[in-house]
Amino acid sequence: MARRRLAAFPEADVVVADFERWELPPEPYDLVVSGTSFHWIDPAVRVVKAARALRPGGRLVLVTTHHVAGGTEEFFTRAQDCYERLDPATPPGLRARDAAVVSTDIGELTGSPLFGEVAVERHVRDIAYSADEYLGVLLTYSGHRALDDTAREGLLGCIRELIETRYGGRVTKRYLHELITAPRVAQN
Repeated sequence: MARRRLAAFPEADVVVADFERWELPPEPYDLVVSGTSFHWIDPAVRVVKAARALRPGGRLVLVTTHHVAGGTEEFFTRAQDCYERLDPATPPGLRARDAAVVSTDIGELTGSPLFGEVAVERHVRDIAYSADEYLGVLLTYSGHRALDDTAREGLLGCIRELIETRYGGRVTKRYLHELITAPRVAQN
């Protein structure tokens, strides 16, 4: 999709690679962006390699997403029963926390001599989903994808039934999005 959308920009180069194995370009970038994925990169590599990919003054930009309390809360309480029955990795009684108590994890950046002052913007957003749309979102989560077929189908069926029979075919989920930026400091 990136190649198709960037076809009109011949200077754009799309590289598909694990960040850990990706070869740094000869010229550093002005911007390195990670959308809800920085936590998946090896902690021993992510901050240092991101800094090495940036010119001094360049910015590391991280977008994070947290599932927080709000939206159709009763649905999520009921859906927890589906998870506890059908996903053995689900902790009992798990509930979303209020966005105000979710702390921003910037310790890696503030503790690094490679980056300057870290800025954080937080935004709460509600998104309404039909049953099909919500199940589509769930299928993007690694925990759901990792379930065996029987458990995944059972879980999704349980959630679909809740949405369609008790919530009129629509639920609203609340998200906390964070925009974290940090400038690359000059190297000595």
